[in-house]
Amino acid sequence: MTSRAAVPALASRAVSVGASPVREILALTARPEVISFAGGLPAPELFDHQGLRAAYDQVLAEEPRRVLQYSTTEGDPALRAAVAARLGVRGLATDADDLLVTGGSQQGLTLVAAALLEPGDVVLVEDPTYLAALQSFGFAGARVLPVPSDEHGLDPAALADLVVAERPKLLYLVTNFQNPTGRTLPAERRRAVAEVAERHGLWIVEDDPYGDLRFEGEPQPWIASLEAAADRTVLLGSFSKIMAPGMRLGWLRAPAALRRACVIAKQAADLHTSTVDQAAAARYLADNDLDAHLARVRTAYHARRDALLAGLPDALPTGSRWNRPDGGMFLWVQLPQGHDATALLAEAVARDVAYVPGAPFFAGPPDPTALRMSFTTHTPDEIGEGLTRLAKVFR
Repeated sequence: MTSRAAVPALASRAVSVGASPVREILALTARPEVISFAGGLPAPELFDHQGLRAAYDQVLAEEPRRVLQYSTTEGDPALRAAVAARLGVRGLATDADDLLVTGGSQQGLTLVAAALLEPGDVVLVEDPTYLAALQSFGFAGARVLPVPSDEHGLDPAALADLVVAERPKLLYLVTNFQNPTGRTLPAERRRAVAEVAERHGLWIVEDDPYGDLRFEGEPQPWIASLEAAADRTVLLGSFSKIMAPGMRLGWLRAPAALRRACVIAKQAADLHTSTVDQAAAARYLADNDLDAHLARVRTAYHARRDALLAGLPDALPTGSRWNRPDGGMFLWVQLPQGHDATALLAEAVARDVAYVPGAPFFAGPPDPTALRMSFTTHTPDEIGEGLTRLAKVFR
């Protein structure tokens, strides 16, 4: 009998990069009776499904041969023009050709990592940071280091010290209503970050999937709009939180040479983003008032955030701390010392309520007392019931 050789091993990166605990928690909490503060999901009842259905119907009726065919890697010209116009209104002059349409902003992050990072390159991140960014950088073979952060986000002085000591290639930030903490980086810190990048030759990836979900306070300028960093900042955006995540549409705005490298990386990954989804999104933006839709979404999320904030004092152990984000989808909780949010999750799920432990979001030593709570997918009354269940876990 002929002996059989062993199958070659998986790539080391496929073994070293773990699955997302958030995605696994979502699978555990899919039962309808569970009130979940875990998922970073937009509220499905707020999708403008009628407007989107009309947009799909129209493009399929009017241009079926085009919208069902292959298309260019860079993306639908009408969709890129619409995004560029929205950016211009918010103070960031942009041409359609400055943009690449992606499969959500997550793909944009993956493309930037492929275009910029060699194995062993240093990437700096906020601490804690977006979990899927850690996965993307891990697959690229980067060495990810945390920048000390406080209740206002990344500390620019600590960033400057780390840049000198570690010579990183890239800094990754979620500047508005950060995932997981809900923090927004103040304007003065954004300017300081831009100056560090200018002085030391650092790329910045500014990920902004939540910026349109502000319901209090004044918008802060994008780092990409600041002269010091304009030639070294990639801005990522998404339609997932403002239109529908199932369409998997995002965009990348980057300096020309890097954008071209990202186009080539995308050609290797998927050729192009879905033609029909891009065409429907462009038609939706042309025929509907997205800002009016967003006003309805923000009003609902504002009420849900307030319901969560109102109920936390009675639900959490004495001595717990939490923040009050001005928008977005999340807030950040720290339980008193001695509590372990990961260990308590199983009991929470048994009581039909869930949250996300904070530990997986840290690039450095994790904080076992931390947890992320999303306020978007349940009504105020459901949030109240969820907190009643959670009180039985924590108390």
